[in-house]
Amino acid sequence: MRRLPLLALLALTALPVNAQDLATLQADRVMVTGDSVLQAEGGVEMRYRGQIVRAKAVTYDRDADHLSITGPLTVVDAKGNIVTADAAELSTDLSEGLLTSARVVLDRQMQIAARQMFRTQGRYTELTDTVASSCQVCTVAPTPLWEVRASRVVHDQVAQQLWFDDAQLRFVGVPVAWLPRLRLPDPTLQRARGFLAPDFRNNSQLGAGITLPYFIPLGPSRDITLAPFLSTKNGRTLDLRYREAFQSGWVELNGALSYDEILPDEQRGYLQAMGEFRLPDDFLLAFNGMTVSDPGYLLDYDISDTDRIDSRLEISRTRRNEYISGRIVHYYSIRDVGGELEDNATLPTLIGDFTWHRRFSGGPLGGEAGLRLQSHAHERTSTSPFYDNGQPEGRDMARITIRADWRRNWIFGPGVVGSLFAEGNADIYSIQQDIIYEGNQTRLSGAVAAELRWPWTGSTADGASHVIEPVVQVVLAPSEDGDIPNEDSALVEFDEGNLFSLSRFSGNDAREEGKRLNLGMVWTRFDPTGWSLSMAAGRVYRTEDEGQFTTASGLDGINSNWLLSGQITLPQGLSATGRALVDSEMELTKAEMRLDIDREKYGLSSSYVWVQADEAENRPTDTQELYFDARYALSPNWTGMASTRYDVEADRANRAAIGVEFRNECLRMDLSLSRRFTTSTSVSPTTDIGFSVDLLGFGGSAKAGPARACRS
Repeated sequence: MRRLPLLALLALTALPVNAQDLATLQADRVMVTGDSVLQAEGGVEMRYRGQIVRAKAVTYDRDADHLSITGPLTVVDAKGNIVTADAAELSTDLSEGLLTSARVVLDRQMQIAARQMFRTQGRYTELTDTVASSCQVCTVAPTPLWEVRASRVVHDQVAQQLWFDDAQLRFVGVPVAWLPRLRLPDPTLQRARGFLAPDFRNNSQLGAGITLPYFIPLGPSRDITLAPFLSTKNGRTLDLRYREAFQSGWVELNGALSYDEILPDEQRGYLQAMGEFRLPDDFLLAFNGMTVSDPGYLLDYDISDTDRIDSRLEISRTRRNEYISGRIVHYYSIRDVGGELEDNATLPTLIGDFTWHRRFSGGPLGGEAGLRLQSHAHERTSTSPFYDNGQPEGRDMARITIRADWRRNWIFGPGVVGSLFAEGNADIYSIQQDIIYEGNQTRLSGAVAAELRWPWTGSTADGASHVIEPVVQVVLAPSEDGDIPNEDSALVEFDEGNLFSLSRFSGNDAREEGKRLNLGMVWTRFDPTGWSLSMAAGRVYRTEDEGQFTTASGLDGINSNWLLSGQITLPQGLSATGRALVDSEMELTKAEMRLDIDREKYGLSSSYVWVQADEAENRPTDTQELYFDARYALSPNWTGMASTRYDVEADRANRAAIGVEFRNECLRMDLSLSRRFTTSTSVSPTTDIGFSVDLLGFGGSAKAGPARACRS
């Protein structure tokens, strides 16, 4: 076998190439006949400008300036596209010519078979009498799952487009649609103007309908998607999404305008805007805002389950030792409470916050210190100073808080970790439109604490490692004299994360008071096979009951409930977590569990929660809910899915859904059935059936599944 640079052949066979475009030829036999003809036979391989040609024989005629190639032949271009044919007549740079009985493979996905193929200008490929598909074709099953037959196809490699003339779409050989002209993006194009995969939907309120999205790129950094929806119950919706990327950030607008028979005399819709931008000095601007025409629209059209719309604008900066944030938040409630919509006039609808937090060295005291300045204000549109069912109707509040904290750790003796920490707070409040609290209030508060941790480690004969860590913490926090309404700390969670906190209130309006002893222990086992198990227990002991917490929180009384938790993690993708609060009589007062499994064949995300009734937390009955979301691979191509959210106390589901997905190398199909059981003054129970089909292989398609296996 000989490998020869074509430039090194006789001058009569020199191809017009530069040094960077060196062409090479490899063949079993190379012959020069006459004055201008070069012939290569047997295992021929030519390389030129990133293109590779493999063939049985090649003849180069210098006078005609073309190549005659005898196949079977294969051409691989610089992008990895593959062309096979029986024979070809091509120009020397392979940019123009004719191939017979050709087959084109684009991006290892789309295959186009044709009687003839013409290449022109190094850009256009024209194919006649074509069959296009990305489906696997087998000898015993030669009909692809779907195919597009056309009298002619033109592939524009620069525009990355495929043009079909007299196109016919077939499923398993059966014609289902015909178009005189069809344009589709080739597999290498990620963004192209045109229709996206349609969604078919049958909704018990809206009727049966179809959504046909149309994508419009507005340059390399902007695009818009219009998605009209028409249904049998006179439903008409135009959905819109606009996206734009900038060097410093991005913005996205989503909205819809609808007419339907749910509210036949009204124009319905919503608009949402969100984005992020990097500002000078490492600041970040983020915003997210939404408005909606009526309380039921978001649920009716399955846009969102939110019932309190949160719109905000925030500027923040996060550095190693500093955090700065300023934000404005607007809330609008569409929540149904006892058969009536929540009154926005009595809710804090406009909120402003500013936070500056800095960490630094503790100086002569050692350790680490921090300083935080925070301001907060909120207002209600109601001007009433009175209360309704214990809730303020028009109270407005403003607050400025300065907090200083310090902490230092020591390690002594047999590995004991000792810590001292302290915290001081100064608050100034301005309260208006409140018959009980009106006026200005000041408050000074603080706490000091000492803590001992003693981690023990050891190994057992089976190679497992064990870590046991008992923790003892003493906290002194004097009672406060200020009389401040609690707006931001009404609900308190007692868990492992705040067992050793100086205050377990989530906000600033309330802070934990009194002398207390926090005890806890954590045991963790690390198995050499990769799984681990962790269990923890803890409790709070007080010298007296300050009366700050609700019964359901587990923190009321002179001693708290027992906090018990456990977690197991397996290397096969399984993790389970459980947490419970148990009172002194060993009766359960709160429980929650979570189980997650993520494996190739199946997956599960589930949770369970039970919380006892507590009027102080606006919960007159027990809350008990079960949730799960599961998937199971029925076969390499079929996946089943199911999910539900079940109210155990009411003995009914809030939501339930089942679905099945088929995905192979060329097709994705989704079929789903869902039911929303909830009802209110603005929405009714709804059943929804959805179906979508996506032909893979055109443009930036969804991820392909396993290819069909050919059986002899």
